[in-house]
Amino acid sequence: MAESENKKPIKKTYTDAERLELAEKLDAELDDYINSLEKKTYTEGWPEDRWQEEMEKHPFFMKNSPSPGEKLSPLMEGLQQLKYSTDENTAEELANNYKDDGNFNYKYKKYRLAILAYTEGIKTKCKDTDLMAQLYNNRAAANFMLQNYRSSLNDCKQALKLKPQYTKVLNRAAHCYLKVKDFTQCLEFCDQILKESPNDKSIIDLKSQAIKDKKQWERDLRKEKLREKKIEKQEDKVLQIIANRNIKLNSMKSRGIVNLKDLEPQLPQIAQNVVHLDDNEKLIWPVMILYPEVFQTDFIQNFHEDSTFEEHLQELFEISPPWDGDKKYNVKSVNVYFEGHNKMSINKVDIRKTLCEILQNERFIIQGGTPSFLILLANSEAEKKLLSNY
Repeated sequence: MAESENKKPIKKTYTDAERLELAEKLDAELDDYINSLEKKTYTEGWPEDRWQEEMEKHPFFMKNSPSPGEKLSPLMEGLQQLKYSTDENTAEELANNYKDDGNFNYKYKKYRLAILAYTEGIKTKCKDTDLMAQLYNNRAAANFMLQNYRSSLNDCKQALKLKPQYTKVLNRAAHCYLKVKDFTQCLEFCDQILKESPNDKSIIDLKSQAIKDKKQWERDLRKEKLREKKIEKQEDKVLQIIANRNIKLNSMKSRGIVNLKDLEPQLPQIAQNVVHLDDNEKLIWPVMILYPEVFQTDFIQNFHEDSTFEEHLQELFEISPPWDGDKKYNVKSVNVYFEGHNKMSINKVDIRKTLCEILQNERFIIQGGTPSFLILLANSEAEKKLLSNY
């Protein structure tokens, strides 16, 4: 027995074919074992088709900060609660957190988001005056980048109340005053900065620009005042000539005719066409033409007072209007009328007369600065119906 126990086990030598057969057998047994396991769907991970999207929502991997109102992941919500919770943070800590958010957005030129963050920081009303001054200064910077110069200036003023010698704010306020053309204040701020930093080239250049712009603004202001006086004088002359022609006017406003603006046409599309003078001090009128039968209108922008109605009718009907498919309207087939004051009468116009002669009719009162006329086909039913109403 002792001799048999000391014998070593004989190691079997496999041929390549046997090794291949054994490997296939083991593979089959492993497949059978895996297939026998209970199949469950793994729901804790990210779906393969949305893996990249979910990855970018993760706070550690996201490339862009969440937009206002965007639904946040649970992890992001938790982090935000830790960062912005009034229970977990003091007012100073909250203000600093919002300032950091604002600085991040400002760095990437998202100025509106930066303004929102700085505003939330300001709302904390923390007792750290330096921090509050920084928040106002930073919001002023974001507003300046958006060209909201007056809002930027208001923030500068708030920052200076908290920190009167805040150099950055003094500098930005000076630039804001230049942008809003308050040159006096701009120069005062420049001088205040130069007292402390007499060699500050940017402020020296700003002051020089403010002096130059102020002189140009004063010149432009003088020119505008001269232009307004010239226009006013011209308007007075127009009104005087109208009065000399014995042409009666009635403003749409109860106060009567005070200046030429009272004679601006009431229709928005022709509001800029006001009676004016030519080089020979002759009146040029805007004239409204109404076609009651077809519910159409025409507008003659420049009807010279020495021109006859006949001349303008020939021009109006030289090419038949699109609405006159039967080409009924021409100089010989129509009659022209104007209504008397308060539409109490209807008056036929002699088209051979000039506009000035027609307007001088004792029954003609110009309403709202625009003479108006009715054109109807002679002897038509529409004309008969119109005449029967008076």
